[in-house]
This record gives sequence, C-alpha cells and structure tokens, in this order.
Amino acid sequence: MNTFTIIKSDYLQRTRSYTFLVTLCISLAVAYTFIPEPNATYSTIRISNYVGVYNSAWIAYVTAIMASIFLSLVGFYLVNGSIKTDIQTKAGQIVASTPISNFRYLFSKVLSNFLVLLTIVLIIFSMSILLFFLYNEGFTFELLQFIKPYFFITIPAMFFIATLAVIFEVFFGKYSVIQNVGFFFLFFTLMVLPATTETQFLLDVFGSEIITHQMENQVKEILQSNESIGLNIGYVIGNEKEIKRFNFEGVNFPTSFLLSRIGWILLCIISIVIISPFFHRFNVKEKMSSKKSTQNVSISKTNNEVVLSALPKAQINYGIFSLLKTELLLLFRKGKKWLWIINLIGMGLLVVLPLEIADQIVLPVLWFLQVNRLSELTTKEVTNNVHYFAFTSYKPLSRLLVSQVLAGIILMLFLVFPLLIRLLFIANFTAVFSVVSGGVFITLLASTLGIVTKGKKLFEVLFFMIAYANINGAKLLDYFGGLTHNANYILKLTGFILLLIIITFLKRKIDLKKN
Repeated sequence: MNTFTIIKSDYLQRTRSYTFLVTLCISLAVAYTFIPEPNATYSTIRISNYVGVYNSAWIAYVTAIMASIFLSLVGFYLVNGSIKTDIQTKAGQIVASTPISNFRYLFSKVLSNFLVLLTIVLIIFSMSILLFFLYNEGFTFELLQFIKPYFFITIPAMFFIATLAVIFEVFFGKYSVIQNVGFFFLFFTLMVLPATTETQFLLDVFGSEIITHQMENQVKEILQSNESIGLNIGYVIGNEKEIKRFNFEGVNFPTSFLLSRIGWILLCIISIVIISPFFHRFNVKEKMSSKKSTQNVSISKTNNEVVLSALPKAQINYGIFSLLKTELLLLFRKGKKWLWIINLIGMGLLVVLPLEIADQIVLPVLWFLQVNRLSELTTKEVTNNVHYFAFTSYKPLSRLLVSQVLAGIILMLFLVFPLLIRLLFIANFTAVFSVVSGGVFITLLASTLGIVTKGKKLFEVLFFMIAYANINGAKLLDYFGGLTHNANYILKLTGFILLLIIITFLKRKIDLKKN
C-alpha cells in the first residue's frame, strides 16, 4: 500500500459523505456573505467607518482573510478523526501489516486533510470571483490579485490545521473531548494575540494581521492621524456611522513574510517527523473487564442447576421514566471523571463572577464543554450498530427519542442552575426564559443534526462556530439571551425550537419506516 492510495481513498471517503456535502453547501452560503451587498446593513472587515471599494484587491483579500479564519475555525472539526475512522473500519490493521512507515502514514493523513480543506478553499475562491462580477463597480478584473492572498494566506493556514488535527489525534486519540475543547481554547488564544510588528507578522499562522495592518495604515493616512483606530473583523450588524470608501490596492508581501509562510509548512512537516515514533500503529489494546475470569470459577458452581421458579419475575414498564434515567446516566457517565471537576468549576464561576461575564462568557464555554455528550445524543445507536434493536422498542418516538432529548435538556439546565437561581433572585424572568430556551435549542440542534446526518461532525462544527461567536458578542448567533435583544428575539427563538422539533420527529419517523 503506497501513500497515494491512502490519500486517495481517505479523500474520496470523506468527500462522498453526506456531512461533507452539507458542509460544502454551508461554506458556499457563508462565502456569499463575506462580501456584503452594496446596500447591506453589515460589514465583515471595517476600519473605523471605512471599507474598501469593490475592486479585485478588496474582494480577494477580504474573502481570503475570512476564508482563512472561517475554515480554521471549522476545518479542524471537519477533518479530525481520520485515524479513529481507520480503527473503527479495521483499515488501520491492514495498514499496520504493510511496510509503510509511521511518518508516511501520518503525512498521508495530513495531505488528505489538506485536500479536503483545499476543496472548500477552491469553492470559496470561485465564489469570490463570482462576487466581483456580481458587485462590480467598473473596476478591472485582476486574477493575480485573487491568487496572491489565497496562495500566501489561506493555503498555509489550511496546511497548519490539517497537521494540527493529526497531532491532536496521535496524542489524544482516546479523548475526543480534549481534542475539541483544546482546539477551542487554542484557536481563541491565537485570534486574540495582537500583531503590530514585522516579527509578530511572521508568527501569525492565519496570515491576516499583515493585511489588516496595512489597511489600517492606509485609513490613518486618509484621516491624517497616528492614533489607533477601530478595526473589526467578523460580522458586524448595523452601521452606526455612514460608511466611507477607500481604494485598497493589495499588499506587497515582504520576502521575510513569504519565507515565514514556507516556514510554517516546513514546521508542520517536521512536527509529523517528531511525533511519528509516538504513533500507536493501531496496536490498540481493548479494555478488559475487571471482573474475575470465568476460569477461576469452580466447576461445581458452573454446573449448578438454575431454578427458574426462584428467579425474580420480569416487570413490564411502558413508562418513560426508566428510559430517561438510563439516558441521564449515559450522559453523566460519558467521558473522564475529571471532566466533571471542570464542569463544577464552571458552575462555581456562574455563582461568583459578575452576572454579565457569567452569562456572556462562562455559560457558552460551559455548554460547549458538553459537545461530546450532545453530539452523540441521537447517534450512539447508529455508531454502536444497535439502531435496529433500538428502533424496534416500544414507541421509539414518544419514549426513546423524547427521553434522549429530555435528558440532554436536563443536563444543560443542571449545569447553569446557579445562573438561573441568580436571575430568579433579581426577578429577571426574561433572561431565565432565554437561558432555558437556549438549553432546549442547543439540545434539539444536536438531536436534529445527529438524526439528519447520522453523525456528529456537523454539530461539532456548528456548535464551535456558535460558541466562538457568542464569546465575541455576535448578536445574530446568541441563542441564550446573553446580549440585549428586542421583543422579537424570544419569538424567533421559539420558532426555531418548534422547527427543530418538527424536523427531528419527522426525520426519525421516516427512518423508522425504512427500517
């Protein structure tokens, strides 16, 4: 088995999946919003109250920066788990029996990850060109202006994410929650680190700081001011001031910066060389039961007759409480016990921190820590290949599915119970309703996406985006009322919840008929 075969089979397996198709559609929709319409009430990159005219350079660099950040944000969750898939499909044992080295195997995984992300980059690149002709304001189309930022900014960032996914899986393969949460905090740290000097630009893995710095300097020249001005990257809804235009003509990247982008790629390759000896090469020992071996049981005991009349009689229970109890136990026992120490610390912070910080920062982080629990809420039967048995249970819709959703909601509300008490104490009933609705919404979102895609990848990607957006104060994705909203907020959130309920039960009903 050669490297090309592994890359090809891995790439085809991922790109042919339903999850990838949905992610591709979402990427197209998001890429369309990277460049606002001329009369749009939002902006993606704005320096003070200035944005660039819609020439080739502005559209190319803005979409390249947004693609670098957006795909770095979701790309890790999209490509992570390739080694785990080989373990589950037993393809890893075949690979282990071949003479392929650890480095070649791991590097092939990096390349397949990179190709998956590169496919989405090419789609966004094509969308950016389409947007230029769609919003063209009489400027000449310059293909080189589109190629430069994508080649020097976005592509190296994607290679870094592809490598990081493999590194995380080699060291934390058994602990997917550490991978998910660890990347969340790593990404947030990399995004908040400022870069204002040439040396710091070289250390910017996303490559966006050098571009935004030159944009900011150009606006300073227009304003004839050396003072710091506001620069916003992301979706800023509403324009408090009248938008002004300036002519951005691209960036002449210094040689040191171009070498640093090559350096990041070389560093990724060296990292794979370093971690190769630590790869288990699919020599994964299955957990053995701690119970005594049956060999130690005496023959006299094994030959004892079983008296049927002495056995307790089976009791039939058609209620939902026993199933709800089981689902709750599965949720609370999932993962390592030390993770509950982090959860308890988060619950404590909801008590001692100021209400604004607790509601806007601690709550979304605490709920995101449960991403592994929620992502398998309605997919664990399919993952463990027991869905045929589960679907034949008594009233699988009104008992099994309802108990799963209720268990998820109870878990989410239990984690924020201290915050709910504080809000009730100050008689902020609107905030209480918003938090409760947020717990219901995110649980239903996990259930819906799990049933529709029969996997957990898409929910992990979306949940990460939503959590990151909420920490950064994005009102559009605030699902638990952490920010100030108008009267229509609760009505819209309730509508989304009802829609998710309808989709969840209709899709599961269709699946039951098929099986």
